[in-house]
Amino acid sequence: MKAKYIFVTGGVLSGIGKGITAASIGNVLKNAGFNVNIQKCDPYLNVDAGTLNPGEHGECFVTVDGAETDLDLGHYERFMDVELTAASSLMSGQVLQQVIADERAGKYLGKTVQIIPHVTGAINESIQRTAEGFDIHIVEVGGTVGDYEGLSFIQAIREISMDVGRENCVFVHVVYLPYLGASGELKTKPAQNAVRELRGLGIVPDILVARSEYEPPQEAVEKLSLFCGVEREAIAVLPNAKSIYEVPLSLNNQGIGEVVMSKLSLGAKKPDLTDWKQLVQRATDTSADVVTIGVVAKYLNNQDTYMSVFEALKAAAWSQDYSVDIQWIDAEKITTANAAELLASVDGIVVPGGFGTRGLDGKIAAAQYALKNKLPYLGLCLGLQMAVVAAARNAGLTDATSTELDPEAAHPVVHTMDHQKGKEATGGTMRLGNYSCVLEKGSKAAKVYGATKVQERHRHRYECNNDYRESYSSWGIQASGLSPDGDLVEVIEALDHPFFIATQAHPELASRPTKPHPLFQGFIDSIISRT
Repeated sequence: MKAKYIFVTGGVLSGIGKGITAASIGNVLKNAGFNVNIQKCDPYLNVDAGTLNPGEHGECFVTVDGAETDLDLGHYERFMDVELTAASSLMSGQVLQQVIADERAGKYLGKTVQIIPHVTGAINESIQRTAEGFDIHIVEVGGTVGDYEGLSFIQAIREISMDVGRENCVFVHVVYLPYLGASGELKTKPAQNAVRELRGLGIVPDILVARSEYEPPQEAVEKLSLFCGVEREAIAVLPNAKSIYEVPLSLNNQGIGEVVMSKLSLGAKKPDLTDWKQLVQRATDTSADVVTIGVVAKYLNNQDTYMSVFEALKAAAWSQDYSVDIQWIDAEKITTANAAELLASVDGIVVPGGFGTRGLDGKIAAAQYALKNKLPYLGLCLGLQMAVVAAARNAGLTDATSTELDPEAAHPVVHTMDHQKGKEATGGTMRLGNYSCVLEKGSKAAKVYGATKVQERHRHRYECNNDYRESYSSWGIQASGLSPDGDLVEVIEALDHPFFIATQAHPELASRPTKPHPLFQGFIDSIISRT
């Protein structure tokens, strides 16, 4: 059977939850037994998300094959419990690069190269290629309908509906219903205009998902149906929820899964959402005991920057019927002198990844404090590198550092390896995607994982300097995880500590709300055992 398509677009304004909506539809259909794939089409002219400012755009989510993508792929993976690849992320920059390369290679046989049919055709080809082998392929188009940069994607999905047949496509449009406090009413006019804009581009939505701050009255939904030409049963309302994980249940309860299956002639299958209902119960339990985690961070103006880290912490806490209170600690403000004061209220700390010199001293100070005071510590990527520096400094090597912080350091315990030098600005030194790691038998890391051979996703450039590895034991740490050839330090842990583990990888990317990652689970469990 050829794939059926679900296209998710957005109107009125950005950031209203298209990614959560697409992931939630995928969740319902996957739990109904369908083989579902999902893809994000992003109109930005970037080639990938690797150079986007995380403070503005949120985290860069890395796939198993090393693609640097938009954070929506993280939602897709968590909601659908899948591992996606580079094929699930398509940015305008990629498309334009390919079209220009094809033109230079003479593949267009001398024709003038145009947005239609060449750019739209390249988008169309990518989407249909990514859909191969699946029952259903969900495509989220980023941005807001009407944006200039998104028009080629809108045209491309319209062309696909013509290629595969309108009966094999469902168009889902996510709109926003603003609330006017002065009159105390939700307004539908912006949503009506957004639908008219989409219709003007040749696409008639089959399903409307209406986001709002409050529960809309019935007459608002009736007005949407009347003026947007969408059946009442094909309109779902999504007021703000206590947890984003409620959305699949809400869409299912409103019959959207049934509408999709009916419109795509897939038969009526009832999804098994038992595990998801239990998850939501735990996630919204206000009576649960709380663990307080300090995240020593440098990107503080957007909580989406650490989306996967936060969700991994929540999942681990929920699995033990706890909730988690995440406190942001500014890495630029913490020092060895004030660490005790700033960390006094937390039960454990996480030092996540990042790039650049800003805040590195604070992350080192936090790791030093955790080592000295037996405070549970989980280091992720940069959090491992700063932990090694912290251990060296605590042991008396006070000028130990990373060459990221001081390129002329006398004791660069973390550095750029010789074969990587000179490529720092090219991306050629970045380790991206899945890499294997061998854990030392009997180590705390091996016990936490329950295995000695693991794979994790990476996104970093700097490595531990092997010239100092023999000093680790005198610093109170050990390299408990190495690359299979023994050349790279992948995991370190403190020798005499309840829980101090750091990894070069980003294990948060593999965590699932119903399947917490072992490192996060071990971290949370170590805190609970101390309380």
